[in-house]
Amino acid sequence: MRIGDICSNNLPSVATIGFFDGVHRGHRFLIDQVRREAAARGLESAAVTFPVHPRQVLQSDYRPKLLTTPQEKLALLAETGIDTCILLDFTPHLASLSAREFMEVLKHRYRIRALVIGYDHRFGHNRSEDFGDYARYGRELGIDIQPAEAFRLPDAPGGEPVSSSLIRRLLLAGDVAQAATCLGYPYFLNGTVVSGRRIGHQLGYPTANLRPDHPDKLIPANGVYAVRVETEGRTYGGMLNIGRRPTLDNGDDRSIEVHIFDFDRDIYHEPLRLSFIRRIREERKFDSVDQLTEQLHRDATAIRALLHATDTAS
Repeated sequence: MRIGDICSNNLPSVATIGFFDGVHRGHRFLIDQVRREAAARGLESAAVTFPVHPRQVLQSDYRPKLLTTPQEKLALLAETGIDTCILLDFTPHLASLSAREFMEVLKHRYRIRALVIGYDHRFGHNRSEDFGDYARYGRELGIDIQPAEAFRLPDAPGGEPVSSSLIRRLLLAGDVAQAATCLGYPYFLNGTVVSGRRIGHQLGYPTANLRPDHPDKLIPANGVYAVRVETEGRTYGGMLNIGRRPTLDNGDDRSIEVHIFDFDRDIYHEPLRLSFIRRIREERKFDSVDQLTEQLHRDATAIRALLHATDTAS
């Protein structure tokens, strides 16, 4: 996948536009439509996206929690098979353009000949226009405008289409398994191992404390999770706790701590990736440290069995 802003050798293309947070199954369904259309026309396929959420330009205090950082998003877009990713800086000037003016930019600067528009996508100043307007401008400018189908899971509640907003809601509710179904892959969190209070060592479950690489990356709901842990080029099973450790009087500090099964090396300051498989319970306060330790034994046994079952199923 080529990545660029503006270059003299842009090839005519069929494109789509979006922020593509998470590059989920709905996005991949849309990009598949773009690739098919491009192949039928003998053109390149392209995705037009933005490094920063456009709403952050329009609303300075808006800080959305991201499913993917900019670097993660580009890596996932490359997996879709799209030929080119066009990165646009969403500036105040760009925000002031009407839909027709923006389409002129797409045609003359980026040589876009056809545009596949997502079922719920709006662009142009105030996002006040719709597909009928885009189609009319396309006829005037020589850009073929095509509607994209929405992607819905067969068992989705109420038939709701897969969207980044839906996935954020699932993660904030702790339903990482359903989020993975919508994403097409387990939700993941990249970070660096930092020093902690070493209480896990005292309980018999030493943990790696993770500091996320990006401050705006969405952290799922508090609780205990079965996870896959990637470190030093290998993957391990793990038991993750997100929360404030109420039994240990951790105050208001929220921590991300993972006990890595069958692992005993020092990985302070090393990069680590957590892939969420399932939340097995909510975080809760126990009457004593002994009760907490007993529960950790039960959690570890349950998580090992769950991870083994998922290995067998795959």
